[in-house]
Amino acid sequence: MTRPTLITVAPTGAESAKADVPALPVTVEEVAATARDCQAVGAAVIHLHVRDADGRPTLDLGRVREVVAAVREAGDLVVQLSSGGAVTDSADARLAVLDAQPDAASLTLGTVNFGRDVFSNPWDLIVELHTRMQERGIVPEYEVFDLGHLATLQRLLDRHGPPHGGHVHVDLVMGVPGGMPGTAQALTACLPLLPPGATFAATGVGRTSLPVMLAALSAGGHLRVGMEDTLTYAPGEPVRDNTQLVARAAGLARIAQRPPMTTDDARSLLGIKETVR
Repeated sequence: MTRPTLITVAPTGAESAKADVPALPVTVEEVAATARDCQAVGAAVIHLHVRDADGRPTLDLGRVREVVAAVREAGDLVVQLSSGGAVTDSADARLAVLDAQPDAASLTLGTVNFGRDVFSNPWDLIVELHTRMQERGIVPEYEVFDLGHLATLQRLLDRHGPPHGGHVHVDLVMGVPGGMPGTAQALTACLPLLPPGATFAATGVGRTSLPVMLAALSAGGHLRVGMEDTLTYAPGEPVRDNTQLVARAAGLARIAQRPPMTTDDARSLLGIKETVR
């Protein structure tokens, strides 16, 4: 239980609007400043959704490349792009984000109800993302919204081989309406289904953020936090900024005697040999 804790910050997401959440970083400059500040308090990875000049979610490749370059200029975080985009994005547009040459990218392992929407992830798209990342030297983070997604992961690895870098890292996304609940019991149910040697992080959406963090730390897992997933710091208290959430996660990790991992250690864990340029 002395292994350091990998902390990922997911600062923006594709759901919240700047008009409703003024602290949400959406401009290139805001995202770069967020990356710098979150690294300073313990983050090692940044999970990026990109917004256009009007603050709307976009997968425009020029804009994505601009944000990736700005984040790399601001610090040394592992740059992980979302290949999920928004629920309305096409498969082709989601695949194209890999052309921005991130260090890592998310790979969701199945279709899930996302509140009133459907987040579509058919098998052929899963395979295409996995194999393109293998070819381009991009490390996937496998996103799991339900237990069945872990069975899909094993099927994917059996049929198409290990990810680039050789290490399997999973993010358990918990508390999404339509997915698995954000409880210690649900997290524990996932662990026997992880591939041998895999590591996991956990994301608690909304009010499940704290219980999921505590359960993940106690089980030897890692953490993802950020305003993509959590907009309330405490009942009646809006999140001030992403740094506040990363600092809390880092504090809990230290209490668990598993202090935050450095960016170099994160690259070693995830199998990132060098930054993709």
